[in-house]
Amino acid sequence: MKRERPESFNTVPMKERLTIPRQDMPEQDPMERSGNFLEVNLGLTKEQAVLEAQRCIECKVPSCMDGCPVSIKIPDFLQLICKEDFVGAAEKIKEDNSLPAICGRVCPQETQCEEVCVMGRRFEPVAIGRLERFVADYTMQNGNGSTKAFDKPEPTGQKVAIVGSGPAGLAVASDLIKEGHAVTVFEALHEYGGVLVYGIPEFRLPKVILKEEVANLEAMGVKFVKNFIVGRTMTIQELMVEEGYDAVFLGLGAGLPRFMNIPGENLNGVYSANEFLTRSNLMRGYDFPEWDTPLYRAKNAIIVGGGNTAMDAVRTAKRLGAEQASIVYRRSEEEMPARNEEIHHAKEEGVKFMNLVNPIEFISDDQGSVVAAKCLRMELGEPDDSGRRRPVPMEGSEFVMDVDMVVIAVGNGSNPLISQTTPEIETNKWGNIVADEEGRTSMEGVFAGGDIVSGGATVILAMGQGRKSAIAINEYLKAKVGSSA
Repeated sequence: MKRERPESFNTVPMKERLTIPRQDMPEQDPMERSGNFLEVNLGLTKEQAVLEAQRCIECKVPSCMDGCPVSIKIPDFLQLICKEDFVGAAEKIKEDNSLPAICGRVCPQETQCEEVCVMGRRFEPVAIGRLERFVADYTMQNGNGSTKAFDKPEPTGQKVAIVGSGPAGLAVASDLIKEGHAVTVFEALHEYGGVLVYGIPEFRLPKVILKEEVANLEAMGVKFVKNFIVGRTMTIQELMVEEGYDAVFLGLGAGLPRFMNIPGENLNGVYSANEFLTRSNLMRGYDFPEWDTPLYRAKNAIIVGGGNTAMDAVRTAKRLGAEQASIVYRRSEEEMPARNEEIHHAKEEGVKFMNLVNPIEFISDDQGSVVAAKCLRMELGEPDDSGRRRPVPMEGSEFVMDVDMVVIAVGNGSNPLISQTTPEIETNKWGNIVADEEGRTSMEGVFAGGDIVSGGATVILAMGQGRKSAIAINEYLKAKVGSSA
C-alpha cells in the first residue's frame, strides 16, 4: 500500500543522520536492581529521544509500518518528536494503538517494526519502541494524559460485551467506544489488564502504567466489571439474551498452565509459572508479610523453559532472594524464544543458564517438598514442526541437582470453561476458539481474538487481532441495524 511521507521536521542533514549513534536506554545497575522490583529500564531523556528520532532517514516506502501488527504511523510520530511535539506524537500513536506506554515496554520491536527498518541494513535500526514509550510517558508525566480529548460520537444504542481485559479486549474496547457503541469489559480477576497485570513483573511493566491506560478508557466511556467469570457468573447466551448485548468479543487469553507430565510435579515447592507470577505480580507476594500472599524464598531455584515467561519468573525468583536462580532449557540459547533484551538482563542479574538440559523427575524429602531434580543432557537433532532443531536425550547423561523450588514455564493452554458452557462455539483440538481472520466464531454475534484463538503470542499481536475484530463487530452491528430497519 502506497503511503505519503509526513511533512519533515528533521533539520539534520541526511549524511549526519547516519553518524548519530543509537541512543542507549538508561538502566538500573544490575546488582542493585536484582534486589528490588523497580523498573529496570529508566526511559530515554528528552534530548536522547530527539536525537534518536533524527536518525530516521525518511524512507519513500516506510517498511517499519508493515512490521507493526497495528500499523502505527511510525514516520509521522517520529517527525513530531523531531519537532519536540511529544504530545502530538503520542496522539498520533493513539490513532492506532490504545496502549503505547505498555507496548513501548513489552513488545518485541526487534522482530517487528525495527527488524524491517531500512537503517538496520547497514547500521542499528531506529529505536521505535523506546520512542513510543518516551512520548507516552512524557504525556503522562506532564499532565496531558496519554491521549487527546475524546469527542464522543452519537450513541448507536447498541451494546458490546468484551470478555477479558487483556490487550486484545482493551484494543477492541478502545476502537468500539469511538464508534458510539456502549462497551462493557468483564474481567474474572480483581484487577484489570489480564496477562499484563498478572503475568508481567513490576520491574518490566509498572502497574501504575496499566492503571493509567485503563483510566483513559474509562474516561472515554468504557465500563469495566471485575470479579465476573463468564460461564459461571453468567453465560454468553445470558449476556446476549437477558442482558441485551448485541455482540460479544472473547479475549480470554491462554491462561491454563501446561506441565511436563513427569513424576514429582505435584510436590510442595513446584509452581506453574502462572501461579508463581500471579502471586507475585497481582497479589504483591514479593511484599510479604506487608501483603498476605506468601511466596517461598528459595535458595536454589530452577525455572524450566526458555520464553519471556521463564525470564520473568527466574528474575522474580532472584529478586525474592534465591542464592542461585537458573534457567533449565532443553534447547540451546540460539533457539530460545525469549527476547534478547530479557536474556541479556537476566545474565547481568546473575541468572545461570543451563541449556541443553531437561528435567525428567522431581525428588522429594519426607515432608513432600522438592529437594532435587533428575535431569538429562540433550543434543540437537533435526528440526521439528516449529522449525527449531529437536532436542534429543544423550545416552548415559543423567544427573541429579539440588533444588528447593521449581517453576514450570513451558507454555499455556486455553481455559475449557467457554467450550463447556457454550458448545455452540467451535474449538480446535488444543481447545482454542476457531475464528476467521476478522475474529468471527461459529456462534452468531460472537467474536474472538488474542491468545484464546492463536495460542500464546505477544501483546501487540493480540491487539492487532483485536483491532481486526473491532472492525468486523462494527460492520456486523451496522448490518444488524440495517436488517431490522
